[in-house]
Amino acid sequence: MPSAESTPASVDESDLVPPTRNDEVARSGSELIGGPLGRRALLGTSWWNPVRVIALVAIGVFALGLVQKAPCYDGAWFFGASSQYTHACYSDIPHLYQGRGFADGLVPYFDKLPGDMQYLEYPVLTGVFMEVAAWLTPGSGSIQDQEQWYWMVNAGMLMACAAVIVVCVSRTHARRPWDGLLVALAPAFALTATINWDLLAVALTASAMLMWARGRSLAFGVLLGLATAAKLYPVFLLGPLFVLCWRAGKWRDFGKALGGAVVSWLVVNLPVMFFAFDGWSKFYTFSQERGVDFGSFWLIMAQNSSDPLSTETVNTFATLLMLLACAGIAALTLTAPRRPRFAQLAFLIVAAFILTNKVYSPQYVLWLVPLAVLARPKWRDFLIWQACEVAYFLGIWMYLAYTTSGNAHKGLPTDGYHWAIGLHLMGTAYLCAMVLRDILMPERDVVRLAGDDDPSGGVLDRAEDVFVLGAAARRPRHAAHFDGPQVEWGSEPGTTDRSL
Repeated sequence: MPSAESTPASVDESDLVPPTRNDEVARSGSELIGGPLGRRALLGTSWWNPVRVIALVAIGVFALGLVQKAPCYDGAWFFGASSQYTHACYSDIPHLYQGRGFADGLVPYFDKLPGDMQYLEYPVLTGVFMEVAAWLTPGSGSIQDQEQWYWMVNAGMLMACAAVIVVCVSRTHARRPWDGLLVALAPAFALTATINWDLLAVALTASAMLMWARGRSLAFGVLLGLATAAKLYPVFLLGPLFVLCWRAGKWRDFGKALGGAVVSWLVVNLPVMFFAFDGWSKFYTFSQERGVDFGSFWLIMAQNSSDPLSTETVNTFATLLMLLACAGIAALTLTAPRRPRFAQLAFLIVAAFILTNKVYSPQYVLWLVPLAVLARPKWRDFLIWQACEVAYFLGIWMYLAYTTSGNAHKGLPTDGYHWAIGLHLMGTAYLCAMVLRDILMPERDVVRLAGDDDPSGGVLDRAEDVFVLGAAARRPRHAAHFDGPQVEWGSEPGTTDRSL
């Protein structure tokens, strides 16, 4: 049986799976640029390979996202509280340049801040990213000039992160590079990319996923640890990976991944933890003490209750719901008719955290976009979900415009904002349902339709099961007749089996 290390990082151009041949929405959309790829198309004859094309598209769409922020850049960030909401161009970045002491040269985590927030409330690696951008920001001119420069510097650094993300997604599934175009064209990705600094963690996570797909378990762990040092959510990927390695008996690889993650996280965090513990711990205490906030179903409950739950109670219930989701995903992994793909479970675990959390900032959609593309590269379902996220993006800013416009009441009232939250929740739940269906009925999985097993699974790809529960211990029996190619456990690359 071939190992992931012996599997080539690239495949022959003729073996690629173009979405215009097997996805109706992609086929229809391709009419704008000349129609679907023909059977006799000459591939591999130009410098313009899929990854380079997608990277340039991503940069172009990212630039359009910057243009969308122009009304705020020209004044809405600085004059009038509600105008940045009515133009839907709000960003934390310029506001926190002065609000978190970067304009005054304060050192994050070490120097106390004036006001209620005594220390920077971001993980250490994100704090480093913010500080580097501050170093690159000219200190001359008015504070408005400096904040504009600070946003532009951060935008350039975040654009590099966006390019890394689309390149990694395009290369993770070696036979499906064009799936990366979903990330590049995702409207919610462009609209939220420069609201905050989340793209740093997303880029590190996407890089980690690529390393795991290449069979480099230690590199995966190191990058995932760095991603967790920038944002909390990447650590959740270790949970489904543990259960997948349990089912496949790949304990050594999981151990290397876990060890790499722990060591890299400690390398980043220990110096700050040791010399400035109060500043280092602010992110964790703030996350715990923060009340119910925007975007969550907890907010709908609180705003429709005469006696809302306390923060401590919400923390407890949210934790219990997340633990139940984790248990459900673990049970699904061990009982599914075929071992789920790593990207499918990675998407489900992060989506579960988003759905159960007490806050959903609009930029959190960035966490899910690359994982959604790897888990369910179906254009129709992806665009349905994106439409819901764009509706939420507009909804939160219109709601904030309503709450900050005084008696004018310009914007979206509370009930309307609740509908926007509901759209976000339903869109994410819908995509989760599609991924769950693919796991329970693997003959419907568009990735496996092409004859692949788990192209993002690294050492898990085509590995034999060693521990399964329930019906998975017997030969899979599919719920629907299917005549397409499928992969048998342990089969050689390029071979298929129709007997499943």
